Amino acid sequence: MTTHPVPAVLAVVAREGRVLLVRRANPPDAGLWGFPGGKIEHGETLAAAALRELAEETGVTARAGGVLTALDALQGDGGYHFVLVALRCEWVAGAPVAGDDALEARWVSLEEMTVLELSAGVYALARQGLGAGCRCAASTA
Repeated sequence: MTTHPVPAVLAVVAREGRVLLVRRANPPDAGLWGFPGGKIEHGETLAAAALRELAEETGVTARAGGVLTALDALQGDGGYHFVLVALRCEWVAGAPVAGDDALEARWVSLEEMTVLELSAGVYALARQGLGAGCRCAASTA
C-alpha cells in the first residue's frame, strides 16, 4: 500500500464498433474486465506507458492519441488509489492475446459488455471511446 495516489494509464482502443478489453488476473479488480493499462514508469510519457501496457497485456500495437479523460480509482479504506488517465489509441496491428496480468483479451461490443463483470466506469468510457453519445460542438468556421 502506498500513502499517495499512483499515476496510471488506460489504453482505449476502438475498432469496427468494438473496444479492446482484458480480464484482470491480479488485484485490484482481479476477474473483472477493463481496458489494458497500468502504472506509469519513471520517465515515461502517458503515450509511451499506454502503448507499453497495451503490448504487454494484449500483444496489440497501436498509435496513441489524445486524452479521453482522467479519473480516480479508489479501492476501499486504506486500499489502492490510482489516478487513471485514459488515452484514445488507434489500432495498428495484432490480434489480442492475453499476456502479463491479463487472463483474457478480446474485442467487445457495447452489447456484449452488458453481460460481463466490468471494472467501474468501463462501459461509460467504452461509449466515449467509440464516439457514442459524444456531445461535440459542430464547427462553424
